[in-house]
Amino acid sequence: MSQQAMTHAEDYSAGLALGVDHRKIGMWLFIASEVMFFGGLIATYLHYKYTLGFPEASRLNIVAVGVNTTILLTSSLAVVMALSSIRAGRSGRMSVFLLLTILLGATFLTGQALEFSHLYGEGVTLTGSVFGSSFFTLTGFHGLHVLAGVVWAIVVLVRGLRRAFSAERNMGVEVFGLYWHFVDIVWIMLFTLIYLIP
Repeated sequence: MSQQAMTHAEDYSAGLALGVDHRKIGMWLFIASEVMFFGGLIATYLHYKYTLGFPEASRLNIVAVGVNTTILLTSSLAVVMALSSIRAGRSGRMSVFLLLTILLGATFLTGQALEFSHLYGEGVTLTGSVFGSSFFTLTGFHGLHVLAGVVWAIVVLVRGLRRAFSAERNMGVEVFGLYWHFVDIVWIMLFTLIYLIP
């Protein structure tokens, strides 16, 4: 009886009629709520940017952040390769790409910390101006999402090393991938609006 219950729990899909796993539906709903969250922060930033003007934005290092952006986007490719690998039954290869994702995510966070430190040295602080408040709030929350993603990737990697995933059962990797790609897409928007558009 307990074995039947376990099997039912493992195979249960809230979106059975649509052919969509309930974990994937849950992640899409979470992402929808995050879109509204970041949408509010972005709208606030743009409002102040075009009504008050942000002369402090000239202190942003576009080249360094561009390199950091490339690092984060490369991590998305690593996630794609990790999912592709496990779907092909290659768990060892998946682990390598997950490890690469973790390293690239941590490198991005290190780059962001260096940028924050530089700006503080230039006098741009969280409480020193409207630009500082808007910039650090928006990019800081994104950084927290990247940090959460790195921790999640470590969990997925550990589960993978324990053979929790296979070619047939890999939804845990796919759901993590949805989150990671969302975080990367948000950063593309932030990089464009904050660093590239005057």
